[in-house]
Amino acid sequence: MGNRFQVKVQVKDRFAEGAQYIDGQLRPGTSGRSHTVVDPATGEEVLTYELASTADVDAAVAAAKRAFPGWSGATPGERSDALHRLAAVLAAHAEDFAYAESLQCGKPVKLSTEFDVPGTIDNTAFFAGAARHLQGQAAGEYSGDHTSYVRREAIGVVGSIAPWNYPLQMAAWKILPAIAAGNTIVLKPAELTPLTSLMFAQAAKEAGLPDGVINIVSGAGRDAGEHLVGHPDVVMTSFTGSTAIGKRVAEIATATVKRLHLELGGKAPFLVFDDADLEAAANGAVAASLINTGQDCTAATRAYVQRPLHDAFVARVAELMDTVRVGDPFDPSTDLGPLVSHAQRDRVAGFVERARSYATVVTGGEIPGAREDERGLADGAYYRPTLISGAAQDSEVVQSEIFGPVLVVLPFDTDDEGIALANDTPYGLAASAWSRDVYRANRATREIKAGCVWVNDHIPIISEMPHGGYKASGFGKDMSTYSFEEYTQVKHVMYDNTAVAAKDWHRTIFGDR
Repeated sequence: MGNRFQVKVQVKDRFAEGAQYIDGQLRPGTSGRSHTVVDPATGEEVLTYELASTADVDAAVAAAKRAFPGWSGATPGERSDALHRLAAVLAAHAEDFAYAESLQCGKPVKLSTEFDVPGTIDNTAFFAGAARHLQGQAAGEYSGDHTSYVRREAIGVVGSIAPWNYPLQMAAWKILPAIAAGNTIVLKPAELTPLTSLMFAQAAKEAGLPDGVINIVSGAGRDAGEHLVGHPDVVMTSFTGSTAIGKRVAEIATATVKRLHLELGGKAPFLVFDDADLEAAANGAVAASLINTGQDCTAATRAYVQRPLHDAFVARVAELMDTVRVGDPFDPSTDLGPLVSHAQRDRVAGFVERARSYATVVTGGEIPGAREDERGLADGAYYRPTLISGAAQDSEVVQSEIFGPVLVVLPFDTDDEGIALANDTPYGLAASAWSRDVYRANRATREIKAGCVWVNDHIPIISEMPHGGYKASGFGKDMSTYSFEEYTQVKHVMYDNTAVAAKDWHRTIFGDR
């Protein structure tokens, strides 16, 4: 399956009927405008499709609304069985998903086969089990005269928007907790990368999930996305993307009093204390800053290194970055593929070029393809792994989300200063602390304001644990059973146990004791 041409042919054949998946069927969009999915490794067309219109969104929401009574009325065991079947279908088609993901995103196939696809299958299996554990509080007589208990109920049609950096995984993170809890969903993937979201919905049909439970509208954010968020029959919106767009989503959602979940930008600090294992920290920094070509909201972007280790850390990270193999994502030996688009590559390059006026580009900072041995990269959206030192804390490269293979290193002196610097951005999605001292590390986990803090590692995620941020990184959780708090309505049910017609509390309204 590792032949680029074959994968493109399969994609064109699969989506010949269109890139909208509504009520169990593919169909073309009706906006009158098209969009082309481009292979960022070559700049070549993968698929041109018709974008969704607001009418297509209406049709998808209507399908989800029709499917809701039946799906929410299914038993937890029935929903669990369906998700277990979906996990099996995904596993059977794992190679197809991996190569389609690499084709549309440019991520190395070893990343898509070892991280994106297995992670999605594991998520599906997790929520298959979690569907049986939607439990409320046990019954009890809290007032003395009544029995109370808590129900968790599905809320209705969810309208979600997923980003382009992890199209398959983010689609799963949106879809799985929603449908495991009994909701139905309309998902809008990024226009750049709709392929694996559509394939996920097709896999759900193959697994026997009812039509209308999962719907995909591939359209522009300003049209399809905003209409989906503001739709009166959508009761909840879950959005992953930039903080700027997240603010717009919040404006639209709150106007119709929707439940809202936002997973937004990040600028993760990588805090290295002077007792850390230098080799472990340097290896961790390279891997954590370059994963998915740095297009990861939890990627290490700001390394704060206590002064005794700072120079050695910079030297070792630069040395390791220079060994990273930039190349064709379909080559199993490639470490770093292209960015998702030439526009994103140029955006990243702009940050680095501006930084040259106030900081030092230690290594990288180039668009490859000029050398004879790199001519195959010239047409792709590639950028070399880049290390910057000497930037000020208030500089653009330290404060802004670059979303590319760029790591900035800054020194600090005291532990107080290091933790303060780590917290000194608007974001709070993820962070890591590197130390052999358990007390020092524990202090960092307490005081760093982020939704996830790793100790002596950076990046691993697991289905059983929540993912979500503080501050401008948003609110709410993906993955884990905590996600059900986003996708369920909590209802208190209270029964009178006395069978007394005239209750004692009635005297507060009429009569005497």
